[in-house]
Amino acid sequence: MVTELRAYLARLNRWSRQSVNHRIFAAAVVVGGFTLLTKVAALIKDLVVANQFGTSDTLDAFLIAYLLPSFAINLIAGSFNAAFIPTYIQIREREGPRAAQRLFSNVVVCSTVLLLGVSLLLALLAPYLLPLMGISFSQEKLALTRSLFLVLLPMLVITGLATIWTGILNAGQRFALAAMVPMVTPTVTFLLLLLVGKTWGGYALAVGTVGGLTLEATLLAWSLQRHGVSLVPRWYGMDVATKQVLHQYAPMIAGAFLLGSTPLVDQSIAASLGSGSVAALNYGNKIVVLLLNIGTMALGTAVLPHFSEMVAVGNWTGVRHTLTTYTRLIVIVTLPLTLGLMYFSEPLIRLLFERGEFRVSDSTLVGHIQTLYLLQVPFFTLAILRVRLISSLRANRVLMWGAAISFFLNILLDLIFMRWWGVAGIALSTSTVYFVSFCYLLFMSLRLLKKVEDEYRLG
Repeated sequence: MVTELRAYLARLNRWSRQSVNHRIFAAAVVVGGFTLLTKVAALIKDLVVANQFGTSDTLDAFLIAYLLPSFAINLIAGSFNAAFIPTYIQIREREGPRAAQRLFSNVVVCSTVLLLGVSLLLALLAPYLLPLMGISFSQEKLALTRSLFLVLLPMLVITGLATIWTGILNAGQRFALAAMVPMVTPTVTFLLLLLVGKTWGGYALAVGTVGGLTLEATLLAWSLQRHGVSLVPRWYGMDVATKQVLHQYAPMIAGAFLLGSTPLVDQSIAASLGSGSVAALNYGNKIVVLLLNIGTMALGTAVLPHFSEMVAVGNWTGVRHTLTTYTRLIVIVTLPLTLGLMYFSEPLIRLLFERGEFRVSDSTLVGHIQTLYLLQVPFFTLAILRVRLISSLRANRVLMWGAAISFFLNILLDLIFMRWWGVAGIALSTSTVYFVSFCYLLFMSLRLLKKVEDEYRLG
């Protein structure tokens, strides 16, 4: 088995060297494959969690304790690489690896200060925020939530630094390890639950999560050091490149906050539609989210470094060729996939969920919701391609305004469509928003590309 896998990877490596588009596709296959394995590992972990905790107070406490650090991670760490990697690759290509190392060291120092500051702020605010988030919790349950929150809090710094280290590996086109390590946390948590879950209770979940993330960061650090990247934090001063990264990071944070708030808005509006609406909305989005997570994670991770390299050396023909090639590929893959899943939407829901308290009427409603959510798949995937191009052009302010448009349009369409189609209208609103978002990103990316090409020729 191992020999066959090595032979396959060797063939994939030889094929990927033939062109940039081959390299992107090969990287997407690697990232997508390991992302799928990570989802499987997480599913196995969730089955063990369900077996040991069910819907108990312990699990409630853990989920609320996890909410604040995870939101901060998605908001802060999730925006790092889109702001950092294009500038890092530009400096590496134009000024050499030493200048790139200086930029990396500066960014690590800035990121560490930011992550520690946010961690301290969350620790100070937790006594006020957690009671609001667990408003119906008993004193004992709230005390457990606070304890679990403090155990989980270090994950913010660990994950933030690991995200930057992952970006450096991807910038060097070393995708395999970076895509593989997210399997570690669900695996460690799963093993810890089996060993001490009954005695440690919710602390097994918290310690498993932090321990797994620490091991992930250790593996990434080891790989970077093997490739000659120094991880020692050093401050070389606020140079032009560091200012450029910070300038790109601010709008990414704002955009991430707006987009991260959209599911909260959807669920809040769904809650106003009566009992079971929020649950139906969540069930209807599960398969769609899984598909998009795997597909767009693979494509977005693979394409950003290559776009950034081509932009850094002014290879505009290559940029346009890659855009055209992958736009066609996305349409060819996602259209039949979307139509097929829409056709079999209700039978698929029946197969996966219809048992116990999940009735036939629930399958009909959730199947309809899923059908409307599936409409977004081609547009969401095409939008990710344009997002990565815009980030590589260091125009993240465009993405911030796009996120603002999507946020307010989503609220407006939720309120309109729910009057006509109930909770299913919220799903249709989401798909419509992603269609509008793609149109905006298509227009802006073509405009930006033409502007940068003209400046490059004149300069």
